[in-house]
Amino acid sequence: MLSTTAEPLTRWTTLRLGGPARTFLEAATRAELYDAVATADRSDEPVLVLGGGSNLVVSDGGFAGTVVRVATQGVRVAAGGTSVEVSVEAGESWDRLVERAGEEGWVGIEAMAGIPGTVGAVPIQNVGAYGQEVSETIAQVLVYDRSEQQTRTFLPPDCGFGYRTSMFKRLPGRYVVGSVTFRFRTGSLGVPVKYAELARALGVEVEERASSADVRRAVLRLRGDKGMVLDAGDRDTWSAGSFFTNPMVSVDVLPEGAPAWPQPDGRVKTSAAWLIERAGYRKGHGNDRVRLSAKHTLALTNRGSASTADLVALAREIRDGVDAKFGIELHPEPVLVGCAL
Repeated sequence: MLSTTAEPLTRWTTLRLGGPARTFLEAATRAELYDAVATADRSDEPVLVLGGGSNLVVSDGGFAGTVVRVATQGVRVAAGGTSVEVSVEAGESWDRLVERAGEEGWVGIEAMAGIPGTVGAVPIQNVGAYGQEVSETIAQVLVYDRSEQQTRTFLPPDCGFGYRTSMFKRLPGRYVVGSVTFRFRTGSLGVPVKYAELARALGVEVEERASSADVRRAVLRLRGDKGMVLDAGDRDTWSAGSFFTNPMVSVDVLPEGAPAWPQPDGRVKTSAAWLIERAGYRKGHGNDRVRLSAKHTLALTNRGSASTADLVALAREIRDGVDAKFGIELHPEPVLVGCAL
């Protein structure tokens, strides 16, 4: 297992921000991952488990503990008639899994192409895009429970999945994801397209189907146009993706003209990007260190010389401005380590 000290976390986050880790370990196997965390726990050493670093904001002071980077690899496939179960180690690239799913005819995650990060992170956040959520295809999640000091397996009803959240996120740090098993339908057509923007790009109606390959290509184009596909030469992609989640509000709070997606509990989900823009924060708002992406209102970007403090200050400005204008508080989507809004 690779071990270093004072490793700059700027190298390991897509924002390219964050101070040093006191100790930095790289776990190549599930056993190494669990052992590294358990060893640190026995010493009362703070632990940060790091995947792709795409949903992480680390303070300029870094992390005064042990950072364990998940570098585990492996995909196991069990076919069965019209469906297939695919067990994937936590360190595998999420986008490579989506690409392989398209090649193999595994249906259900094609609209989540281009999302950076590792497989181990997706159930924590209940990652989703363009009308799909990963919880729709998860069959089980294998974890190490730091409180119980043992491995456990969670089935979907036990995971507490919700919009961009899960039981794993609501109990931060307790569970270390070792692998995720997905159950996919097999075929050439994707699931019904639920997102109007994607339907337009595909030339179909909402709830119609298109081929999984076409859906993946269309999503990559849409994400690329918004600077949401990582590109080292494009500072608009030096971000943590969408910084704020779309808020859930009661109908009486919804601003006139705002997008509204009805929810089962009677509330509506509205667009954080719409609120931000109507509060006066346009694409490119900020300064020469940190600003909103020129391509996507929800992405807060490092222009090359930013500090985490700069980024947090901009996030606070936008959150407070939206609250003052509409009385709606935006909440960050990334995990904040050593800092807060």
